Amino acid sequence: MLYLSRFEFPTEDREWAFFMGVKRQCYNTFYPFQVLSSRGLAALDFEPITILYGGNGSGKTTALNVIAQSLGLQRDTRFNQSSFFGDYVQLCHADMRQPLTDTSRVITSDDVFDYMLNLRAMNEGIDEKREELFQEYLDDKFSDFKYRTMEDYERLKRVNLSRRKTQSQYVKSRLMENLREQSNGESAYFYFTSKIQENGLYLLDEPENSLSPARQQELVQFLEDSARFFGCQFIMATHSPFLLAMRGARIYDLDAQPVRTRPWTDLEAVRAYHDFFVKHAGEFDERV
Repeated sequence: MLYLSRFEFPTEDREWAFFMGVKRQCYNTFYPFQVLSSRGLAALDFEPITILYGGNGSGKTTALNVIAQSLGLQRDTRFNQSSFFGDYVQLCHADMRQPLTDTSRVITSDDVFDYMLNLRAMNEGIDEKREELFQEYLDDKFSDFKYRTMEDYERLKRVNLSRRKTQSQYVKSRLMENLREQSNGESAYFYFTSKIQENGLYLLDEPENSLSPARQQELVQFLEDSARFFGCQFIMATHSPFLLAMRGARIYDLDAQPVRTRPWTDLEAVRAYHDFFVKHAGEFDERV
């Protein structure tokens, strides 16, 4: 499914024309002006899965934020904007193949990080409550409590429960499942699978963060299936070889000058992994 077929950024000439109209004042930055144009990036043409590859400072996150802002995509966390961000977005143009759905959104590593922090805060509260329940279990199980009035009914239920169950069974029945049983990777993976629904455009900024290689491959399968069977389109920024190897993905190399499409096997980061493992192949063979 294609929602966004092409996105055009301002050329150097259009940027210069804008600067000529700016009143002479002192500004610390004109960001995001001159970031993408300096790399010769004037437009992106999209497939159901499109990947922006590049190192730090290549502009891949900038491109995602500009596209997201231009399309008005929902997001969970704010991002840094300069005084000229809105002006830059106004100079961009999006060619839509289909109207956007309400589920369309941008998902950043900050979104995932904040989600995990919220889980941690919730877990801390759960841990405190769990300690209270451990003591409650002991007090109830070995008490000589006698039911006398209706006011004692809730205590009676707890006493009976403590005498029927082990301490761990008692605590689990009185407390929601401890969310820390999920690792950071599992929580991050759950965040993606819960936010990405059928029929939507999704912009993903370095989704590999917090995910193990195994989890990254699970995410790859989920994204491929979502694009193939469930009407989703993905535009993502990544340098993970697992994500770069996604079937049918169009990959833009933002480290190239000018920016151009490349097979994933030609990318510098992937070649570095390849050369490293080839160099150490004998050590793997020794363990077989």
